[in-house]
Amino acid sequence: MLRVIGIWIITALAVAFAFWIVPGIGFLTPLGESAWVPTFIFAGVLALLNAFVKPILQLISLPVSILTLGIFALVVNTALIYLARWISGGLFDVELFIPGFLSAFIAAIIISIVTAILNALTGIRDERRRT
Repeated sequence: MLRVIGIWIITALAVAFAFWIVPGIGFLTPLGESAWVPTFIFAGVLALLNAFVKPILQLISLPVSILTLGIFALVVNTALIYLARWISGGLFDVELFIPGFLSAFIAAIIISIVTAILNALTGIRDERRRT
């Protein structure tokens, strides 16, 4: 359970950093409300999609990923951002504004890099250290 919470927090930090860096992306919250609650909701949905849907999408897109030397995996990550946006908006009324595909693509790259760095620093995804 602690591992799941750690993954959720790491994903939330990566999402918050990406949305801070990429211009135009953000949550449509009323003035004065904190964006942390929508960030954690969106990050939870994204983490669940990364755990359950991403492996299936990567398997389906494996031939294209091989031809593009793995670059197509970023398109899969971008699609997961859009899917998480749709699910979190429909289920939790979290409104996320993404101005275009390029913004979502750059956010997917940043989220992937920050998540990888934080996972390496914390060792949360290291299967060998599992107890």
